[in-house]
Amino acid sequence: MDIDWQNSGGIIALGLLGTALVLTLAGIETVAGYEVLAAGQSAFGFLAAGNFSLGVLSAGIFSVGIFSVGVFSVGIFSVGIFAVGPFAFGTYAVGFYASQQYIASSETTAEK
Repeated sequence: MDIDWQNSGGIIALGLLGTALVLTLAGIETVAGYEVLAAGQSAFGFLAAGNFSLGVLSAGIFSVGIFSVGVFSVGIFSVGIFAVGPFAFGTYAVGFYASQQYIASSETTAEK
């Protein structure tokens, strides 16, 4: 079964928000000095969701973090239309994994 990473952004964002809900219900308000759940127009927290989100796990239109999901996402693991990071998945992905996948598919096509 092949996974289409370009369409997984919404699922990952819901997963991040679910994790935030579990931590919030457990009474954990901060992790390593970051708010656990930050949501709004400009969100900054451990699990951040908003138009401009910055955090370890961030989901939004413009998201920056270790794990980021959004239209414009920058992070170590990023999923989005414009994704930048070592492991980036998206239509315009810039990263080590994305470039390796492109090279592998090019070599397979050239061999045929």
